[in-house]
Parts: sequence; structure tokens; C-alpha cells
Amino acid sequence: MDKRALAAFLRSRRELIRPQDVGLPGGSRRRTPGLRREEVAQLAHISTDHYSRLEQARGRQPSRQVLHGIARALRLSDQERAHLFALAGEREHDRGRRPAREVAPATTALLDRLADLPALVVDDTCQVIAWNPMAAALLGDFSTLPHTDRNVLRRIFLPAPGGITGDAPLITDDQRLAANAVSFLRLATTRYPDDAELRALIAELQVGSPAFARMWHAQEVQVDHHARQVLHHPQVGPVELDFQILSVPDRDQQLVIFTADPGSNADQALRLLKVIGTQRMDVSG
Repeated sequence: MDKRALAAFLRSRRELIRPQDVGLPGGSRRRTPGLRREEVAQLAHISTDHYSRLEQARGRQPSRQVLHGIARALRLSDQERAHLFALAGEREHDRGRRPAREVAPATTALLDRLADLPALVVDDTCQVIAWNPMAAALLGDFSTLPHTDRNVLRRIFLPAPGGITGDAPLITDDQRLAANAVSFLRLATTRYPDDAELRALIAELQVGSPAFARMWHAQEVQVDHHARQVLHHPQVGPVELDFQILSVPDRDQQLVIFTADPGSNADQALRLLKVIGTQRMDVSG
């Protein structure tokens, strides 16, 4: 950990962020440019004393969680984020322990731009870690679910009463999305062999779903980055959509985008979902 270099880097980045950029009042009584230390600490969800000591080159080595919070508060680019972790003597992505759950700012910005299409980000265990309002309208409001229930595999194989699908399966037809999800989970076991959460998820799915157990024991690895699938929605009925899976570099994450043929029934259903979804949900990624 290079305390002096870290302190200088934090100060320089803090001074570049305008209060209005992060939803704070600017005012004319600020003595220094950019954010105050206490504002950065608040945005990063850490104590002001902890952050101030880092800027004064007196702090202890920050945890990865703290670094992620600071990077988010200072709106660092991918390169700046990597530099922050390096100065703190940490690796941004510890591939040997567990999947990364922090979404890159560029990926979050892309989700925001896909205003007309459902899109979400999953890690290699198929855990949903970011989504846009259209994905919430199509698949349900993930923000209302516990983190353990924000998992595509659970939504497919263990549909819960009261959810968007009730007792009916979310996925129909040839189960391509399901096969993809199981394949990603299998690949994750080779990347994170010691992850207890991953092992518990596999055990839960095998006990709770004979369909998953059959697919898991078949040992097949089938990753289609583009396929067509039918999803059933309680308000608009069956929706036939293409899904495209784009890998996020260096993060073991996938961006899943659902599209429909222009002018098709599915296209009209998405247009309707955009209206009724935003009226009945308040969604954040």
C-alpha cells in the first residue's frame, strides 16, 4: 500500500467531482473545489474519519468493500478504479475466491441507455446484480427481493408463489435460457471451487428441482450467446424474445439483452410493458 500516492490520488479525484454531479447542492460558500471529505464518505458508506485518514496518508489499509464504495462515490473510470486498488495494495478482481458482484460504471451507463429493451447483468452464478426498468417490468422487481432470491436459476427452477410467475414456470419451449444458466453455473465451479455460496446454491437446486438435477448430472456445457425464448408474463401473456449474452471483460459477468422483431407481437408487448412497468414499479439498479 502506497499511502502517500493513494492520498494524493484520492484528493485529486475528489476535487474533480462537482456536488451537482452526485445530487448535492453546490452553493457559493465552499472553500475548496469538488466534494468535501464528509460527502465522499457519505456516498461511499464509510466513516468520515476513515476516509479523512486515507487522504492524510495516515489510514490503515482499506478493505475491498471500502475501495469499491470510494470508487463508486468518486465515479472512477475502469482504469482509475484499477489504479485505486493497486495503490491500496489490493486486486480489484479476486477470481480465486468468489464472483465479482461490483458492476463497472460503463456497464451501468449502458443499462441506462437501453431504455426500450429489458437488460440485466448477471455474474457467473447467474445472480442478478444490475438491471434496468424494462427488465423489472418483464421479470419482476428485483429490488423487492432478498439478494439470495435475485438468481436466474432460482427463478427458472424454483418459482415461488407470489412472484411474477406464481406456480407456473418462467421459461417455456426448448429451455435454452435454462441450459445456458446451468452451463454458466458449471463453469463457475471451475473458477470458484471453494465458494460456499456456490456449493449451497447447487445443492438447493438439486434437491428442489428434478429438472435441474437431470441437467446438472448430464454434464453438458452449452453456452449460446444468442437464442430465442418464450417468457410468460401475467399481464401481457407469452412474449417471444431473442436474448443476447455479452461478456463483460475482466469481470466474469454477462450482460443479457432481450430484443423483439420490429412490429411483432412481442415488440408491442415490450412497448406496453414500458408503460405499465414504469407506472407500477420504482426500480433502481
